[in-house]
Amino acid sequence: MTDLNKPTGYSHVHSSSEPGPSGIGRPGYHRRELSPEEAAVMEEKIRKVELAISMVLRIGVVVSVLVIASGLGLMFFHHSDYLPIRGSFSYRELTSQSTPFPHTFADLGKSISHGEGQGIVVLGVLILILTPILRVAVGVLSFLYEEDIPMALVTLFVLVVLIGSFFLAGV
Repeated sequence: MTDLNKPTGYSHVHSSSEPGPSGIGRPGYHRRELSPEEAAVMEEKIRKVELAISMVLRIGVVVSVLVIASGLGLMFFHHSDYLPIRGSFSYRELTSQSTPFPHTFADLGKSISHGEGQGIVVLGVLILILTPILRVAVGVLSFLYEEDIPMALVTLFVLVVLIGSFFLAGV
């Protein structure tokens, strides 16, 4: 067993029978310490990946909010009877099952092509739902960029399960 109090750089290879600095060891796995240059390159890659992932999430949320807001504006513009907070109109009617919101991709395409606010709102919600899935896809690419194949495969499996769940749910 190694002494974890020894100065770093004492051993450049950790044996599988000896825990590494994190105490984790796999049979038959030898991990060499990175040189300062390699560590700096890896830190830069990690920073770039974190920035890319944060940008995907931020852009996805901002775009979805803008699309939903424009859809709501268009919906209230075309249906001015939705605007009064008080009066004979019931907001339960607006959110009921009988309201003509698109429920299929074909209906969504027709609704958007006709400039209907309901379709644009649904598109915004769809963008919001797809944002975390895009984040997982970027995660796969980022692990490939970092040359971490095992994590890329695990993340790819998660992506396949996420996409498969949409088809199994009947989207």
